Amino acid sequence: MELVVHLRSTVSLLGRFPALAGVDLDVARGEIVLCKGPNGAGKTTLLRTCAGLVPVASGEAVVLGHDLTTDRSALRPRVGLLGHSTFLYDDLTVSDNVQFWARAARATVADAQAALDRLAVPERLRHVPVNRLSAGQRRRTSFAAMLARRPELWLLDEPHAGLDQSGRDLVDGLMRQAAAAGATVLFASHELERAGSVASREVTIAGGVVQHDTAHQREVSGVS
Repeated sequence: MELVVHLRSTVSLLGRFPALAGVDLDVARGEIVLCKGPNGAGKTTLLRTCAGLVPVASGEAVVLGHDLTTDRSALRPRVGLLGHSTFLYDDLTVSDNVQFWARAARATVADAQAALDRLAVPERLRHVPVNRLSAGQRRRTSFAAMLARRPELWLLDEPHAGLDQSGRDLVDGLMRQAAAAGATVLFASHELERAGSVASREVTIAGGVVQHDTAHQREVSGVS
């Protein structure tokens, strides 16, 4: 079993507050792991830590073979983070935004266009500035920008937020396809019925630690 995420007694601080207070978590390649828990539990910080955006104060943290206690920057081109913020440039078009984030991860224009196709972004919207998009269209664009990076690890914070039913179904399918192709998905959601139908495992986070870790009794993307 190849571990993509390996955390042991991992502590990450927001200011002086331990948003992660000693997390133990292993995630294997090809898994789709749902992180659930109350607001303020540490889910977002966990995702941002695994993306190399939040420093590790103590403990072990290895993601895709990179030791996050010593080198976070080298990891970033290999992961894709979809957060609450879109990270889009309002004055750039949809296509320009997705191409920008693709180039940042050394992907190609073709990867950017393929990502827009997979997110079913209409051609008529691709040359529209982001500041003219609806919330749902911005969310699809953000997802396309993440997908264009061809990440090995998907880190998704409320991936269904702002999407209509067709968009939510599309995201579920993309997560399953990614895992089947050998990527790994770690995502946080409060939509537990929908998210649980996609996940191969569920972990419950509260107080900055993993309290429960439950594998589903079915096979998803080759991981049981």
